[in-house]
Order: sequence, then C-alpha cells, then structure tokens
Amino acid sequence: MVKIISLKYFILFIFLSFFNSVQSYSQSSKPVSKNEMKEKAFSFWKGTKTKMTFLEFASHCAPIFWFSPDEPELKLASGKNIKIPSHFPFDEHCDSPVVYYQITEILTRNKNSGSAIKKNFMHPDSSVMDLSKISAVNIDYNHYYKFEAGLGGHNHDTEQAKFKILIRKLKENDTAKYQLVFIEATGKAHALSWYDNIYSIDTTTFETKLPMHILVEEGKHASCTDMNGDGYYSPGYDVNNRVNDAWGIRDVIRTGTLFSSSFESYMQKIRKPEHRVFPPLPEDSPIRKYYIENGEYAGKNAVYRLRPMPKPEKAGSDLVLKKDMEGYSQKTWPIVKEESYSFLDFFESEQVIKSFAFSYRNDNGISGISLAFPLLIVKNVEMPIIGGWLVNRIYAQDVYFRDQGFSFLYTNSASGFMDSYISAGVEFNRSEEKDSLQNAKLITETDFAMELGLKFRANIKYSPLKFLSVISDFWGVRIGIKNTGFTSISRLNYIFEVGAGVW
Repeated sequence: MVKIISLKYFILFIFLSFFNSVQSYSQSSKPVSKNEMKEKAFSFWKGTKTKMTFLEFASHCAPIFWFSPDEPELKLASGKNIKIPSHFPFDEHCDSPVVYYQITEILTRNKNSGSAIKKNFMHPDSSVMDLSKISAVNIDYNHYYKFEAGLGGHNHDTEQAKFKILIRKLKENDTAKYQLVFIEATGKAHALSWYDNIYSIDTTTFETKLPMHILVEEGKHASCTDMNGDGYYSPGYDVNNRVNDAWGIRDVIRTGTLFSSSFESYMQKIRKPEHRVFPPLPEDSPIRKYYIENGEYAGKNAVYRLRPMPKPEKAGSDLVLKKDMEGYSQKTWPIVKEESYSFLDFFESEQVIKSFAFSYRNDNGISGISLAFPLLIVKNVEMPIIGGWLVNRIYAQDVYFRDQGFSFLYTNSASGFMDSYISAGVEFNRSEEKDSLQNAKLITETDFAMELGLKFRANIKYSPLKFLSVISDFWGVRIGIKNTGFTSISRLNYIFEVGAGVW
C-alpha cells in the first residue's frame, strides 16, 4: 500500500526547523517580531527541566472554556461565581469548576533507552513523564454537566476537547531545552466523529491565542475551537478540517429546533469575557502573564481544577452516567507508542474517517444495489476551496446484476440531514437480442450517465432504530433524476436509494 503523507504536516516540520526561539514575551501593544508571534501562537511552555508530572503537563496545555450567557447550568452566574463544568456526582465535592484530563497516547523518541513515564497508579497526578524521551502527546480534557437541555435533553452530559502536542528538543546557547508546541485541537460534538470541530496548526497565521479557547454550546455542551479567542465561530478559520461537516456551535438547538442541516451564523450567541472559565496555568507558564490583572491571574474569572479522568465503573449503579462516561474514557492510559510507530501517523490519526455506504437502488423500476466508498479507497478526499466530498460509486442492477455503472459523486457534506448531490460516470446496460437463428446473445450498450438530486440522512444511534447502528450510525434515502447520453439525452428517469452510510 502506498503511504500518503499529508503536505500540511510536512510543511509543519519545515516550519519548526526554522522556529527560532526568543527569550521573553513583549507585553507592549506595539508590533512584535515574527518569531515572538510564532512563540505566542504555538508554544505552551519552554524550559530546561526534563521531568514533568502528568498534572503539570495537563495544566500547561489546558484550554479556556467559554459559555453562552444563557447556559442553563450557569444559573445567571458570571465571573468567579461560575461553578461549571462540574465534578462527577461520585467525586469529591469542589466549590470551583472541575475538568478531567487523560493523557491518552505518548510517542517516544527514537533510540532512547529507559521508560518515558513513571506511572503512579494510586495518584495519577503525580505520575512523571521524561520529556527527553518523548516526541509527542495526545491529551483529552473532559467536561461534565449535570444535565443537557434542549433537543433530546437528558441527565448527565460529558463532553470533550482533544489536543495533540509536539515536544520539541532544541538548543539555546549550548543549553538543551524542551518546548511544548500546539499542533491540533478537536472539539467533540454530540459523540459523532463527522461533527468534530478540528483546528490544526496553520503556519501562515499567528493569531492563535493560547490557552486555546473552547466554545461550549448552550444547553447541549458540544465543544468548538475558537483559535483567536474572540468568542465567535468562523468556519474555515476556527475550524480548518472537514469544514462543511463540522458542527460549529449551535446555541439555538437548546430551543428544540435546528432550522438548518449546516451551521449558520445566527445559530450562535455572543460570548462575553465574564463567562470564561480559565485553566490552572502553572507559575512557570509563559502564557500566564497575559491574563494577570492587578497582580492576580484571571482576576475576574473562575479557574477550574484539573483531575485525572476516573473510570466509568465509579458511577456505580447509575447506569446512565456510566454509559455517558464510557464514550469519553480510555480504559488504560496513557498508551505508549514506541519509536517504530510513524511520527506522521501519530498526528494523522483520526484525520481520516474511512466510510462505505451500501444501499438498495431502484432505477426506473429496476432493482439493484449501490456501493459508495472513499475516492482513494482508504482515504476520503475533501474538495479544495468549496469543501464537500468526492467519492466513488458503483452500482449493479437488473437480472443477475448484469447492468453496471461507475461514477464520481460529489456531495456538500457527509453529515448534514439534507444535502444535494451530483454524479457523473459511465453505465453498461446489457440486453438480450436474438440473431437470425433465434439464438439469444447479450448486447452491451455503453453510455455516459449523470445523476443529480437530494439525499436525506439521519443519525439513528439514539433513536428506536439504534440496533441498526451496528452497521452504520447514519441511514438515509437518496432521490434523484438520471439522464443517459452525453451530447443528447436518450433516457431520463427517477432514481431511489435507501441504505446505510454517510454517502
């Protein structure tokens, strides 16, 4: 199999090789150097120490959570009076907000002997990682709410923000230093990977504001990245992966209505600074100084406590809470990947969603089957500039599936509940014809075929039909019109498909 290497990450490595360090941060409003802009945008921490506890690491990289003023669980509170995200009901009571972290994966450096971590099973916070032996880390931040309001509301709601961190080794004046570099943040939305709000490092822009701001959806608590911390979601800017499918932030869903299958700007409410909840940045964090006012860090805002993510079994007899936690809890963490594991694979993981769609097809009363799959078989291809997806589709129909067709299909998104689609390709229609001796033989007619129409899909994972989610979370129907012939249309008929999969 040919290995496909992302151009984006290749550029990242070139960028980091020229990422010159600076000694301090300017707090002036005057223009700053490009190197300083880079450091402010991408660096969580830099120093000489090689050992760091799990809690220290999690504290350096933790995000700011930003709520809508009308979030039900705020109870109209603001500033230091905010008590959310909450601690789990079974956990030790805390008067401040609580966020749970889990370091899910660690990638070790090549040719290093000895263990990269020293795990303290009784007190995970005190576990130690050796930065000199680690090249990258994946870490999750789980935030919990007592209830979810709005469409499909329920008790217990755990949500998640995920981060990919590069640990860079460098030298300054012959002194070895280590740097925690931001690579990617993902805001999970409604437990569906297609809805993920993903922001990956963009080496052409330096507006990224650390700590990363995570917008929390009103009532439903989906997480959305806000790369420049302005409190607004801008598609293509705050999310730059799978933009047409990204959920964004849809505060209106709390009303029980959605209005549109894709994000619209009116769906989000204005965020105010007093509804931000800050991470417990350590004293040696270079970012901390930007949020000190009158000598106090985050003086007008609540600061949450970080705790290691507990196991779902601690929910005890509360099966609803246990199931809710299971979706965001890793049984054993961290998983250490040795040097044989590809560095690029580590950062590319979860970037690609492999998906196939299988459906029953009816073409002008003739039954058949249809299969749609990624353009590169194992990798989906997102269209540049306009977004959306280009996929392969093959179908077979009629007696013994003797008629076949192949086409390239474009659709605006993979997850919207209603989308248009268009496909173009070739069709092979076979029919019987008798010769002069009345012997039957098959005649093949090859034609250009174009199809356009609408597709309707729904996530059935939480519906009465959830047993079908074993095959796919998404099921739907496709209704279209197909024309056969290129320069002139020889046949025009309706197409109907029903089946499983996002395509």
